[in-house]
Amino acid sequence: MIRALLLAGAALLLPAPALADTLVDNIDGISVDREGKITRFAAMVIGNDGRIKRILNRRDDAPRVDFREDGKGRVVIPGIIDSHTHIMALGLGELSLDLSETTSLDEALSRLAAYAAAHPENPWIVGHGWNQERWGLGRFPTAAEIDAVVSDRGVWLTRVDGHAGWANSVALAAAEITAKTADPTGGRIERIAGSKAPAGVLVDAAMQLVETKVPPPRPQDRDQALHEAQEVLLSNGVTAVADMGTTIEDWMTYRRAGDLGRLRLRIMAYADSVPTMLLVGGTGPTPWLYDDRLRLNGIKLLLDGALGSRGALLKAPYADDPANNGLARLNGTQLRNLMSRASMSNFQVAIHAIGDAANDEALFAIEDLSDDFTGDRRWRIEHAQIIDPADMSRFGQHGIIASMQPTHQTSDWKMAEARLGPDRLTGAYAWNSVRQTGASLAFGSDTPVEAPNPFAGIAAAISREDAAGEPFGGWQGEERITTEQALAAYTAGAAYAGFAEGRFGRLEEGERADFVMIDRDPLETDPAELRNIRVLETWVGGQKLYQADGRASTRTPDRSSRSTRASDNALADDEAAGPVQGPAIGSATTGLESGR
Repeated sequence: MIRALLLAGAALLLPAPALADTLVDNIDGISVDREGKITRFAAMVIGNDGRIKRILNRRDDAPRVDFREDGKGRVVIPGIIDSHTHIMALGLGELSLDLSETTSLDEALSRLAAYAAAHPENPWIVGHGWNQERWGLGRFPTAAEIDAVVSDRGVWLTRVDGHAGWANSVALAAAEITAKTADPTGGRIERIAGSKAPAGVLVDAAMQLVETKVPPPRPQDRDQALHEAQEVLLSNGVTAVADMGTTIEDWMTYRRAGDLGRLRLRIMAYADSVPTMLLVGGTGPTPWLYDDRLRLNGIKLLLDGALGSRGALLKAPYADDPANNGLARLNGTQLRNLMSRASMSNFQVAIHAIGDAANDEALFAIEDLSDDFTGDRRWRIEHAQIIDPADMSRFGQHGIIASMQPTHQTSDWKMAEARLGPDRLTGAYAWNSVRQTGASLAFGSDTPVEAPNPFAGIAAAISREDAAGEPFGGWQGEERITTEQALAAYTAGAAYAGFAEGRFGRLEEGERADFVMIDRDPLETDPAELRNIRVLETWVGGQKLYQADGRASTRTPDRSSRSTRASDNALADDEAAGPVQGPAIGSATTGLESGR
């Protein structure tokens, strides 16, 4: 009860709509269109509806307004749009065991043991982020290794890519997984060598066997998780996202936040299934809700798995697993049927395709259906990581959006070389080649698989080097793009990918005043320093929702104006909500996927 009252009180602290025009001046403003053309400006006027009324150059006379925000000469760019996220997985991950920074199996087990000891009340231990490649393990971990530290309750730990889960013996028993349990379609149960007994790791569709036994998050857990996710994203300069694999529970969480005035980000949602799509949207995409903060655009379809767990569907076997071509989550008929059902009601289709065989199938399906479903469809292929060079030109047809994540390449390049071998790397993470076909690029992070730092993504896109500068000169360096093109893919291109152009994504008159103040000009910064760009302020709809130093707004009444109303720029403060208590936070991997 006390926590509920605190949450209700926190809502009162959210920014109220602006009551008058605000001049944001003394800035080095940068906007960019989909093609990467840069426009610079010195000030902007934000209306009381949160939209940009005027863009001003240095020679323009300052207008009479009610309030003035001194930008202190800072660089201002459009709010970042992350084109591929899993918001609830990010938020729930903040409330559960995080293994993403572990560098060895022993470290992961030590953290697991400590977490279990600190949470004796949790009936299950749930976590995420492990990566056997980073551990240098050379194999998947086993149930027996978890049993050695936690054997009194179920343990379920999802891999960094969301395409595999690691269970202990209690969890396997709860799911009734034995040597006699067959691999489900589109999934694989890893077995103990020399037997059929389950080893402890479940890949892709097999994960559902355990996930259905994990206690689901409660509504209050989800509300807290959304708060946590928004805090993380806003602090990274992200003002809008495409949420891939939205469940009905996710949607209702967003609606609760919107109804209570706590939805600060803009969310373009893609349902996890046809039933969810129809339950939420009914006859088509929903209207934009809460001043352009929420819309169900369409559906996300999983065609294959991920490269790191050897579930990405390849045309030839894995170089490091010659008996394996990956996993087909859908066959061609199922894919076309689902795409057709969505397209009949004008829902946008986003297809997860990582391997070259999966991308080939996605392209064929789009080609087959484009004659039946004409008009502006903006078919999306999510990840598009491994493309057969013979298929590359097809991306430029039928208005395809290539929704790609630059930091996957800098995280994956060594693993990709092992999975594919040296002769099959052309067409891997091929941003420049895809762009040159005429396809539209939309960039994102796939958070929580990768950190939602867009400047690390821009650095990866223009250098093809990781944070350590490896490999020197860039991996497959011909696939670099320019900083302008990368920034466009995170802003105007990302808005276009979600049918949001004209609403947000550019700093233009008539669009929402979503922008970020940063500590240096990204167009004049080398890749190594790009990663270190600091977000100073994040504004959504003309309201400051994040400030790095936590100080009060610099917005003051304009003394040349007849109005002297006080600033309404209160910062959002949901911290009174406090941490989630009680049962274990349930699994949040539904719809989560990447190429790692």
